[in-house]
Amino acid sequence: MARSRRPVAADAARARWEKDASRGLGPRAEGGRIPLLVEPPVEGDSKFLDAIGFPGATPYTRGIQPTMYRGRLWTYRQYSGFGSASATNRRFHFLLEGGQTGLSVAFDLPTQNGYDSDHARSKGEVGRCGVPVATRGDMETLFDGIPLDRATVSMTINATAPILLGLLIAVAERHGVPRARLGGTVQNDILKEYIARGTYIYPPGPSLRLATDLIEFATAEMPQWNYISVSGYHMREAGATAVQEVAFTLANAVAYVRSVQARGLDLDEFLPRLSFFFSADRNFLEEIAKFRAARRLWGRIVTDTFGAKAARSKQLRFHTQTAGSSLTAQQPELNVIRTTLEALSAVLGGTQSLHTNALDEALGLPTESSARLALRTQQILAEESGVPNTVDPLGGSYAVEYLTDRIESGAEEYLARIDAMGGALAAIDRGFFSAEIAREAYRVARARERREEVVVGVNEFTEGNPAFTFFPEKRRGSGSFQRVTPAEERRQVERVHRWKAARSTRKSAAALERLGAATDAGENVMPYVLAAVGAKCTLGEIADVWRTRFGEQSASTAF
Repeated sequence: MARSRRPVAADAARARWEKDASRGLGPRAEGGRIPLLVEPPVEGDSKFLDAIGFPGATPYTRGIQPTMYRGRLWTYRQYSGFGSASATNRRFHFLLEGGQTGLSVAFDLPTQNGYDSDHARSKGEVGRCGVPVATRGDMETLFDGIPLDRATVSMTINATAPILLGLLIAVAERHGVPRARLGGTVQNDILKEYIARGTYIYPPGPSLRLATDLIEFATAEMPQWNYISVSGYHMREAGATAVQEVAFTLANAVAYVRSVQARGLDLDEFLPRLSFFFSADRNFLEEIAKFRAARRLWGRIVTDTFGAKAARSKQLRFHTQTAGSSLTAQQPELNVIRTTLEALSAVLGGTQSLHTNALDEALGLPTESSARLALRTQQILAEESGVPNTVDPLGGSYAVEYLTDRIESGAEEYLARIDAMGGALAAIDRGFFSAEIAREAYRVARARERREEVVVGVNEFTEGNPAFTFFPEKRRGSGSFQRVTPAEERRQVERVHRWKAARSTRKSAAALERLGAATDAGENVMPYVLAAVGAKCTLGEIADVWRTRFGEQSASTAF
């Protein structure tokens, strides 16, 4: 039964507690991101259904499925890509054999920025932070022996997302898997690149047009494909708070929905395949609350702002990756503990898929042994912890519900400010997102310099540095880190040269010309990208068609 006020006896007990706590803690009794004590709200159960409710029902605070992990575990989706397509293919098979349930592809910087491996600007970066894919042949090698009609594929790619999706479709269809049966996700979230990550090519307006073309195409022809994953992860990695991560991610999502709406697409057809990508960072309870708040806020936005009717349209589905920025080169064995806690927060927060970082990623590309350990971390959480047996086990915790409300309220304030500016595109042009994130990143850096915020092994508890104690073979100078050699880059460049030499130049040039004409005419570019891929055009050649028309975006100097 609801209570209209707190009993007098409770007020007196609260006063006594405050006095005792203040005497015991002194100045430390105040401040901090989480209150020392959180009590039940005065209104008791009166707002339960509106604010918390039940799993699988509005407002989705407690999860999007009634049974959550009792019905189906989250997808183990380890992020992989390095050196060459063949090396990455071997890692895919290794992970699948070890129990991974979904593939996630990391592409190198030239691929992300629309350059072939043999371009002058690619030199020194080929295969360094992901797999190089310049041709259909590279994509064939990448997925050799992988059943694309059964394995789901997530591709972390943005500026060149239409091209990479075209290459994947071409490979699948050459092996008898129609595009309608392809399952997976392409990130296709170009707006956050201007905010935090920087792998954009064209100005925001044309880039949003290409992202929307992909969404429109996949909506019609790829019923099992998730055509955008709106990402807060990279903003959090750049220094955003939990509130900023939620607010800025949802602001970008609103911009995509408006762009799709302008094409005349049915939102109840589009929204169920819009997904999100969040970080799981250090602050355990705050991260759990962040996921709950994002889910509740998004459900309200799509209902109140866009008039979505279908239940699936209102359900925020998200992938989570543990925080790369929390990994330390000092005492890297401690990264196992950090990653475990971060992964647990994602599970308690109701994630649909999860990547756990490897302990050596602050030092280089993960080795097979560290990648296996990262995967086993998820499997222990799933099979041994008992946590998946209860839906939203921390729901109703006074502290968690307080934090959920606070994050939601803070995100709403940011969203109102962004809306007043004219939306996400206008806020990006003004440098608003980047400035807010930079301010918070600076605050954290100063706090760590002053040891007001402790990073174990870095600014406190540093005995044992700099020797590595977890993997003896990875001590400095051992040469046993996972590395990409200049010879591998040369071999990839030679593969691209052979691909170009073996094709019909006339056919590829004609396909690029048709793509350019369709772009100028405002047509959806995806059918013409597929035709260009079929004519053996390369990723860089297709990207250059748009470079000549849209120009290139220069780096922001807004702050």
